[in-house]
Amino acid sequence: MSQPPYTPPSGSYPSPQEQPGGFPPPQQPGQPYGAEAGQPGFAPAEPPKKKSSVGKILLIVLAVVVVLCVGGGAVAYFATKDKVAEVVDATKTHVQAPATLAGRPKVTEPKLQAAAEQMKTQIKGDVPDAKETVGAFYGDPTKGDLVMIVGVSGLIADPKKELDDATKGIGSEMGVTTFRTVEAGPLGGDAKCGDGQTEGVKVGVCTWADKGSLGMILIYDKASAELEKQFVAMRGEIETRD
Repeated sequence: MSQPPYTPPSGSYPSPQEQPGGFPPPQQPGQPYGAEAGQPGFAPAEPPKKKSSVGKILLIVLAVVVVLCVGGGAVAYFATKDKVAEVVDATKTHVQAPATLAGRPKVTEPKLQAAAEQMKTQIKGDVPDAKETVGAFYGDPTKGDLVMIVGVSGLIADPKKELDDATKGIGSEMGVTTFRTVEAGPLGGDAKCGDGQTEGVKVGVCTWADKGSLGMILIYDKASAELEKQFVAMRGEIETRD
């Protein structure tokens, strides 16, 4: 005698194989994947942390090195017409990677640390007369807050020309079409900021040049207007004078 067909209890869910096409039931908004809302034994799923685009960042590092080494070397000796006081001040200029930058901790991600060291080494090789070079990352890449610094100190014969060369290089390598002159701060010299995009990443850039240094600060995934608010303070932490 044949058995009557089995009828599932009212309100029960069909298995994934019983769904049209063999797919599991549609996910409800905010419901952890693989768990029914309110089902015991499942903790609420934490939102995934934002991954850092290390590969793209490294490509941007290479672009920055190209920019700062335009012409084979930014550092040169002053002409005799330069004032002695300017030369003396320039020799007292230093660049450094501070422990924190505008409250951001230095990044400890190994690949980014290695990239920063490689950046300094390459600039030193391309600019042999440089007194100091600096390169570092600050912030938290997983939270969309990442800043890169790069700079060189030494006697710079024509800061305005070096700044112009740097901004032209940035425009070419990072897609910055317009630079605006910004407040350089108490350390003097000239400074400019602009917005660009490279390797699919939005970047804001501020760069400066004076008789004793040339440097750049780059913020990822944000506009340069955000960086400009902190630029003078950041520069003061990177560039110092005896």
